Amino acid sequence: MKVAVVGATGLVGTRMLEVLQERNFPVDELIPVASAKSVGRTVRFAGKDWPVVDADTAIAARPALAIFSAGGSVSAELAPRFAAAGCRVVDNSSYWRMDPGKKLVVPEINGDVLTADDWIIANPNCSTIQMVLPLDPIHKVLGIKRIVVSTYQSVTGTGYKAIAQMNAERAGKVPDPQVYPYPIDQNILPHIDVFMDNGYTKEEMKMVNETKKILRDEGIAVTATTVRVPVQGGHSESINIETRKPFTIEQVRGLMASEPGVVVQDDPSRNIYPMPLYAWGKDEVFVGRIRRDFTVENGFNFWCVSDNIRKGAATNAVQIAQLLLEKGLLPA
Repeated sequence: MKVAVVGATGLVGTRMLEVLQERNFPVDELIPVASAKSVGRTVRFAGKDWPVVDADTAIAARPALAIFSAGGSVSAELAPRFAAAGCRVVDNSSYWRMDPGKKLVVPEINGDVLTADDWIIANPNCSTIQMVLPLDPIHKVLGIKRIVVSTYQSVTGTGYKAIAQMNAERAGKVPDPQVYPYPIDQNILPHIDVFMDNGYTKEEMKMVNETKKILRDEGIAVTATTVRVPVQGGHSESINIETRKPFTIEQVRGLMASEPGVVVQDDPSRNIYPMPLYAWGKDEVFVGRIRRDFTVENGFNFWCVSDNIRKGAATNAVQIAQLLLEKGLLPA
């Protein structure tokens, strides 16, 4: 099977190659795709160096699968061209996520929606993925009425240049380029993506809209505040839930622990709770600090951590590809 990775030299693209190899995905021929400045370089995969090519060359090679780690404008232009060449596309950008004709997939939650008619499949936002995974069993059993989420998002969500800015500032140097509008070292920015007319950022509205689509319930009320923090390794989220049915905290812990890919780390008496430092490099979503919200009848709070580059992007995309393979929608 020929597999193209679009954006193969970027932070997420590099991790996609690692996850494909870790999971023994059946790649007979790798087609790394990147911008013109990277064409001619090589990437290492499965013990072999593969030359980076442009999109036209990749499409002409007619891969069976293309995994995109590129901006929305690139995906808007190239994903339909790959699909028209008979290639299944798993896209990590935000461009296709809310398109009513495209599936937005977290395999553990709604992998059943994929059919032979799906040629472009959207990978959700990193902060949305790690939130909905532990919420899926809660919603199925208790029904979720309202979600209030505040995120603490790693600089890795912005890519290599953001990491370089933080490291330069920590070394007392002037970053070039400066990716964020303010210093990020020893600072917190309540600003991820662009501000919209309603006062929310695009990142915050992604969490609102994507959550409803993935959990298949437009009736869930969602409000979000997304924040960039000087952390390299993973995203953290403080989440408040109001359910439609009563519950016990033990029931909530058990439901979350039952979800594939979710690990409960919740023993405050021994200082056991999730932290991004220890989630880095792992595929699981870690939850803890699970406690009742005594201000509402059916409410609880919890803390949620995950490596945003792996489960929040690369791993989820590869899991979608594995699901396509299992469903017979890719050549075996």
